[in-house]
Amino acid sequence: MGRTVLFSVGVVTFVIGVYQTLAGNDPKVPMESLQRNYWLFMISLACTMYYRYLKQREKEREAALPPRAPLKPAGKIVKIPPRNKRRN
Repeated sequence: MGRTVLFSVGVVTFVIGVYQTLAGNDPKVPMESLQRNYWLFMISLACTMYYRYLKQREKEREAALPPRAPLKPAGKIVKIPPRNKRRN
């Protein structure tokens, strides 16, 4: 759940940053709107990097566990024959 929220915050801040940068673009000073929204891009980058770190750590934790034995069926497997078609 936490990783999902972290990823969502990263995506949302990136989209907001792009929108604010394009909507507030002044032709006289083209880099000004990017500098004003730099903090949004940094939040997005930090969330994405932390998300990937947590995902990698989870993979390493799963790889360190011993492999699971396959599950055995609970009982005898019974095959049910197909039903005959009824004629009306």
